[in-house]
Amino acid sequence: QCCKCNKVVVEICQKLQLKSLSLQNIEKFVMFMDFDMYVLVTDRPKLAENYTEDTWLKLRDAVGAIQNSTSIKYNLEELYQAVENLCSYKVSPTLYKQLRQVCEDHVQLCLKKIRMNRCWQDHCRQTVSVVVDVLTLFTRLRDTGLELFRTHIVSDSAVQKRTVEGILEQIELERNGETVDRSLLRSLLGMLSDLQVYKDSFEERFLSETNRLYAAEGQRLMQERDVPEYLHHVSRRLEEENDRIVSYLDQSTQKPLISCVEKQLLGEHMTAILQKGLSTLLDENRVTELALLYQLFSKVKGGLPTLLQFWRDYIKSFGGEIVCTPEKDKDMVQDLLDFKDKMDNVAQSCFARNETFINAMKEAFEAFINKRPNKPAELIAKYVDSKLRAGNKEATEEELERILDKIMIIFRFIHGKDVFEAFYKKDLAKRLLVGKSASVDAEKSMLSKLKHECGAAFTSKLEGMFKDMELSKDIMIQFKQYMQNQSEPSNIELTVNILTMGYWPSYTPMEVHLPPEMVKLQEVFKLFYLGKHSGRKLQWQPTLGHAVLKAEFKEGKKEVQVSLFQTLVLLMFNEGEEFSIEEIRTATGIEEGELKRTLQSLACGKARVLNKNPRGKDVEDGDRFNFNNDFKHKLFRIKINQIQMKETVEEQVSTTERVFQDRQYQIDAAVVRIMKMRKTLSHNLLVSELYNQLKFPVKPGDLKKRIESLIDRDYMERDKETPNQYHYVA
Repeated sequence: QCCKCNKVVVEICQKLQLKSLSLQNIEKFVMFMDFDMYVLVTDRPKLAENYTEDTWLKLRDAVGAIQNSTSIKYNLEELYQAVENLCSYKVSPTLYKQLRQVCEDHVQLCLKKIRMNRCWQDHCRQTVSVVVDVLTLFTRLRDTGLELFRTHIVSDSAVQKRTVEGILEQIELERNGETVDRSLLRSLLGMLSDLQVYKDSFEERFLSETNRLYAAEGQRLMQERDVPEYLHHVSRRLEEENDRIVSYLDQSTQKPLISCVEKQLLGEHMTAILQKGLSTLLDENRVTELALLYQLFSKVKGGLPTLLQFWRDYIKSFGGEIVCTPEKDKDMVQDLLDFKDKMDNVAQSCFARNETFINAMKEAFEAFINKRPNKPAELIAKYVDSKLRAGNKEATEEELERILDKIMIIFRFIHGKDVFEAFYKKDLAKRLLVGKSASVDAEKSMLSKLKHECGAAFTSKLEGMFKDMELSKDIMIQFKQYMQNQSEPSNIELTVNILTMGYWPSYTPMEVHLPPEMVKLQEVFKLFYLGKHSGRKLQWQPTLGHAVLKAEFKEGKKEVQVSLFQTLVLLMFNEGEEFSIEEIRTATGIEEGELKRTLQSLACGKARVLNKNPRGKDVEDGDRFNFNNDFKHKLFRIKINQIQMKETVEEQVSTTERVFQDRQYQIDAAVVRIMKMRKTLSHNLLVSELYNQLKFPVKPGDLKKRIESLIDRDYMERDKETPNQYHYVA
């Protein structure tokens, strides 16, 4: 009679031989999930108080028989509707109680023939089947399912052990390069997570096994592989572990897992990695591996400070070898520039422009470059000289500017900048006076850089040298006009540079025997100049002079550009065919050492306008020289090596001694200045203030000598009761 469930009701009635069974007595029935168990769900006390227990048992059996027969088929939609209807009649507590019992019975059955993943998948699928629209019931059903599975299956020690060991075994196989079923691992680990036993039953053992594996692997591979290989292996291992987290491990495992790998493969071997491989990586400029090294060490506690210390030590060691090896002096500055470029590139490309690393590099450069006082400053000045002389022949103006900028970076690290100034000034003088400066713009650019770096006082004399050269040009224009008005014009064209003594390096006066024509022209110029500038004194410097001579050879006429000393020697061969070295010395008045160098340049160099007898590279006493009439050269004007441009050992020693002498004057001035201001001062405080004021390196012993000297000269005196105390003497 019930239109909603007539088929079901009719068959139930027939089985029970009941005449009538209304919808109010039995509202619905449901087949629950797929456990081979069918349950009739009702709330008997409320719906059918007149039915006995025996009747309900018969009813349940009847429904089971009906369901097992082929006569009636139910779909899930009808069953869901039945459960919903029961819940709407407030019979969910009874439904839940009976459902729990059915699940428990089934789980117990599964335990006997367990295949964990199949069992879990079935359990999840079947639990989902009881989802109903009533949220509270669904939550209770889901929690119940998880609780039953956890209680009866996962909490079983044998089951748990087999499951976790199986998972760990699969992960170890994958770490060893084998292919495993990741979906299976994802399912099982998801099960442990859902059952809230993931951390206790799996993660602790997993991390312990991981720790053991990578501890052994790190020890083994550090012995077997070189550092680049090892770094790439560590990077690959970290990628693999991160991929496992994404693929099947719980997200909560990421931090402890990655920390474990980093600690065992990196943290335990930081010093060994750097000792074994950092020098090689830097020597070979392995940019990729250095970037990887920085990236990996930045992940480990204490990694970057350790790398920083080794990086600093490497720079000091490598740079110290460049500076402190006299055999490498010839290439020292270029090697320093190349090394600085290389380290800059490492800091920029590999160490992420880390300011700490850049500052450490600067400190290391300053430390090693001053291990050898004075020499780097001298060689940097000479390197600048070579670039400003060769300049545009070797590089464009833009390239030369970049080179000068790089040199200034190295220059900043030097403590003894006064040594650089002395040699730079000496070389600048030669470039200006002999006309060897490649570019006035480059010269002034370098001067501007020095002024910006060291202040106006540092470059004031250098700027004075340029002013002298400009004034000399104006004076020579006036002198040429003056010569045109002379009654006896000279056939020699004279150019004179007027140098202010305080600006230029000091030159030792040298008296030589000039030809009468030259002496006469000098007197004419002296008369002209002193007529315009009274009260001044002129002192001629023949060591800096140069000339262009016209010469005739069998091949034809040539012009020879030579120094004044070379000029005096060559002019002798207008008077004779052959001369001994003693005859040349007597005729020219040139000092013996200078004369030998001059003759060597004329008879033993590339352009041999003189012949030496006997032949040889060196000039010795007793050698004789004659004019080489067979001399040939493809050029019309020939530049013969001018000895002024070659620094002699004596000149180098003289420049260095002059710097030391200047330093003594500066120390004396600083002591007097401090004592005049402070009146009374202890020795230690005086020395401390001197170190703050002096701009060059000085030893305590040298300071003590200068203080004693000032006491002897009555600039200051010792305290009578406290000898370590000084008083200024007004």
